[in-house]
Amino acid sequence: MRLAGISAAMLALVMSATAANAQIFGTDEPPRKPARTAKAKKAPPAAPAAAAPAAAAATAATAATAGVVVPPPPNNNCKNTGSFEAFMDGFRREAAAAGVTPATIQSALGGVTLDQAILQRDRHQSFFTQTFLDFSGKLATNNRLQNGIAQVKKHAAVFARAEQEYGVPPAVIAAFWALESDFGSAPGMGKHGVLRSLATLAYDCRRGQMFRAELLAALKIIDRGDLTPEEMTGSWAGELGQTQFLPSHYFNYAVDYDGDGRRDLYRSIPDVIGSSANFVAQLGWKRGEPWLEEVRVPQELPWDQADLAIQHPRSKWAAWGVTTASSKPLASDAMPASLLLLQGRHGPAFLVYPNFQVYLKWNQSLTYCTTAAYLATRIQGATPMSRGNGPLPAPLTFEQMKELQIMLAKRGYKVGEPDGKLGSATRQAVKAMQVKLGLPADSYPGIDLLEAMRRTN
Repeated sequence: MRLAGISAAMLALVMSATAANAQIFGTDEPPRKPARTAKAKKAPPAAPAAAAPAAAAATAATAATAGVVVPPPPNNNCKNTGSFEAFMDGFRREAAAAGVTPATIQSALGGVTLDQAILQRDRHQSFFTQTFLDFSGKLATNNRLQNGIAQVKKHAAVFARAEQEYGVPPAVIAAFWALESDFGSAPGMGKHGVLRSLATLAYDCRRGQMFRAELLAALKIIDRGDLTPEEMTGSWAGELGQTQFLPSHYFNYAVDYDGDGRRDLYRSIPDVIGSSANFVAQLGWKRGEPWLEEVRVPQELPWDQADLAIQHPRSKWAAWGVTTASSKPLASDAMPASLLLLQGRHGPAFLVYPNFQVYLKWNQSLTYCTTAAYLATRIQGATPMSRGNGPLPAPLTFEQMKELQIMLAKRGYKVGEPDGKLGSATRQAVKAMQVKLGLPADSYPGIDLLEAMRRTN
């Protein structure tokens, strides 16, 4: 589960891409894990964003045990005030007030120091410039596919138990497991000292409130006896175990599925499978329903309806000429579905169903989510996806994308800071401009849109 970056194993593959002129289609940030819990959880009151006094740490302490909800946006322009040592003194007191034992506080936080490298990494996260086909080709590999199939077979009894209990298909869990850590490889899980990383990010004003809650949750995990401080290694942003749980998710949703008295997402495969299924179920998974299906689209379609915010009964898509990937008729039923065109009307096409929303809660990157959902369908037996309906138009270069954003902003569209990235805000603005100019409104900016805007600028 990604909060502030992608896993180490994923990073190595993504960084190897050389498609410098392509764009990743999702949020305006790289893949990261939103801090979410079940819908019944209530958001804690806001706390100050700067290096926190005791009152802010108390708010974080409450949040960690109650379950973490979506945090406020990061304060990217803030400056830290006060010393790290003074912040940690205050945090230790608040952890004790929240019920963490003195022994855990000392063993976990005694002698902890600020890690400037973590601060630099958090504030300068890079953006991976790849198309969906590039990204998915590097992540949803044949090796991961075959390994996923083998893992489902090897641990069939545990997967069957988890599906019976939580309603989540084995392939869904296996795909997350593959992408998050390559099924528990050491590089995939990360080698950073999680407690030091969390303490550093909790002190930092950029996202301090969120990470104070995560640091407290990590202490609670130790106090409960699931992990020792030395065992808490992981990503630079503090995720833990083979499916990269945030500490708050680990504390609230990890389950002891092998009955040894610990929730161990590093070494216990049953705990990994059961805990991941439990969390996916808590995010709203609907038992027995699909999540994603590759389809073929006709040459003509109301392209402005291809939007995650728009759902139609599957029968409506069928009436418009959408078929299965093998050109067979779609099921003509009332199942709500959205048409997802990550690379426009000429690229791969998917119908996504209500369960796809769970993927968007697992990770904020639409490209990552679609890749994970697609890999799950492949592990379950789907055929490889096609590249679409014809030659794909070349993606705009970084400079062209930035030029397009500047022109859209001048016309009153909210695209955020022009940064050359095709995020959700830019996609919405592109769709609106395509409609205005009479172009197919598939939310994918090509050179035709850029040139049309240049002519009318």
